[in-house]
Amino acid sequence: MKKVFVTLFATLFIFLIPFMTYVMEYVPVRANQEKVIYNLPYPGLLPDHPLYIVKAIRDNLLVLATRDNVKKAELYLLLSDKRIAMAAVLAKKGKEKQAIEVAGKAEKYFVKIPQLLMNAKKQGAAASSEFVTTLKLSNAKHKEIVENFLKELPQGLNDSINGVITINEQVKKSLETF
Repeated sequence: MKKVFVTLFATLFIFLIPFMTYVMEYVPVRANQEKVIYNLPYPGLLPDHPLYIVKAIRDNLLVLATRDNVKKAELYLLLSDKRIAMAAVLAKKGKEKQAIEVAGKAEKYFVKIPQLLMNAKKQGAAASSEFVTTLKLSNAKHKEIVENFLKELPQGLNDSINGVITINEQVKKSLETF
């Protein structure tokens, strides 16, 4: 009987100790610890390149030539994603002011998308649910990148960065209706 008790106690001890340390382990919890899984497109030429003006003209011509509201929304998403990717690269290159300016342009492209989707819906050509999900992921990725600017860039630029975040939050609210 004593041998059975010792064996039972030893078995429980072996199996419960790892469980107890796992339960009692202190794990710090941080807000916004998860990264948004959304791949941004390659930004191409950056605003500090001499041929960037050609790219900007091409982008404007594409916007003018696109008549369908859903296609135009897709184009604005692409342009917005490219701009936010440019902003991240510029920030890494040490061009903080230019990075924030480009991030602001990215969000200004994004602001136009919800209205285009509403117009498309009124015309009977609603955007697909996959596209709306992509928009929400993209918006979250933009916010993640701009919030990283708050951590990485000089504090004197916080007002400009917060302005970009405000635009991003407005877009998020307008996307919730879809």
